[in-house]
Amino acid sequence: MNLSIVIPLLNEEESLNELHDWIASVMQSNHFSYEILFIDDGSTDSSWDIISTLAEENPSVKGIRFQRNFGKSQALHAGFKAVKGDVIITMDADLQDNPDEIPELYKMIHEEGYELVSGWKKKRYDSVIFKNIPSKLFNWAARRTSGVKLNDFNCGLKAYDKKVVKRIEVSGEMHRYIPVLAKNAGFSNIGEKVVQHQARKYGKTKFGMERFINGFLDLITIWFVSKFGKQPMHLFGALGVLMFIIGFAFALYIGIDKLFINKTGRLITERPQFFISLSAMLMGSQLFLAGFLGEMIIRSKKNKTRYSVSEEVNILQID
Repeated sequence: MNLSIVIPLLNEEESLNELHDWIASVMQSNHFSYEILFIDDGSTDSSWDIISTLAEENPSVKGIRFQRNFGKSQALHAGFKAVKGDVIITMDADLQDNPDEIPELYKMIHEEGYELVSGWKKKRYDSVIFKNIPSKLFNWAARRTSGVKLNDFNCGLKAYDKKVVKRIEVSGEMHRYIPVLAKNAGFSNIGEKVVQHQARKYGKTKFGMERFINGFLDLITIWFVSKFGKQPMHLFGALGVLMFIIGFAFALYIGIDKLFINKTGRLITERPQFFISLSAMLMGSQLFLAGFLGEMIIRSKKNKTRYSVSEEVNILQID
């Protein structure tokens, strides 16, 4: 199979038929073998009924329905687990991503050797204050901290080599940082393509300003995980040893001072250096223990499913 189109969605009943017809037309005109995989992330409208009808009419349409809303990252994780195509395209269901971009994205992966290609919405039809400016700040911070030189990390329209989506695990709200996850997994051939962005035709956006706050917090998390996630002892252990040495140095100083210099001076417990020493050694021990426990957790870690599926259509289960 040439292409798998993964589309996470939440309450997009008005756009699904139009989006399906548009994608199917592009696939047929380019003679692609394909599948369209809709991931219904707990919709409360008739989105799943429409997906089920499309699946009956077109065997290339498949669907997974979550029991409740688990988030876009979990939807993508479920989609990546089920896909069969050599090249995987992700896009949003709100018709703001243009399916006509798919053939060029496929070519960049299949013929030009890219492992991941991210869309860049250079010209956006969103609110300047509430989306464009925060998005630019977010992308600047992501570039600086991750080292991945992309202009638009959060664009839903992306293309992947199959081996990329089978190697990475998208959890929490890390869908914004899939290029960073791919880089951390060893996939360095990451490209970018300017894509057409369209104004929302139906409904309203499901994301508010809180997504940028969460995005920056997730950015800190992924920076930490990518740098110290495999060996937390390198951070916590080093800080713990440093703090313990500082505390021990203060303890040694006040001990020598009391025994040999100021024998008749204040009690050790009346001196501020005593409390600095005690606090530093306690903090050092706790940090070292945190690093040790982190190492133990990583070595015993097992992947856990973070979503529950209520229904599927046309999904072939492979153990």
